[in-house]
Amino acid sequence: MDIIGSGLDAIEIGRVAEALARYGDRFVRRLFTAGEQAYCRGKRDAASSFAARFAAKEAAMKALGTGYSRGVHWVGIEVVRRHGPPQLHFHDGAARRFAAMGGTRSLLTLTHSRDLAIAHVLLFRD
Repeated sequence: MDIIGSGLDAIEIGRVAEALARYGDRFVRRLFTAGEQAYCRGKRDAASSFAARFAAKEAAMKALGTGYSRGVHWVGIEVVRRHGPPQLHFHDGAARRFAAMGGTRSLLTLTHSRDLAIAHVLLFRD
């Protein structure tokens, strides 16, 4: 298995909390899938969960080598958490880019403290 992409991102949770307070649902709908919205809103500290997912999307864009371009958009990268560690699901342009790279698997690590959310993404090819 070869590593074909790596990305790391950190964001201050306070910045996300400010965006949530200032822009509300407009901010949330633009950046997060319905599943991510439901997950984060179900948490006591929604801002931390949204921040971790924002960092994951940024890290994934870096690992894909695209940033926010070439058809890779915020909701095209989804963080899914079902009975285990978080996983990335790629949709639309992000899925096409992942496939073009020969990607077969991804690994996502999320962490946050009181002030900072950090995400690391590795992309693999078999």
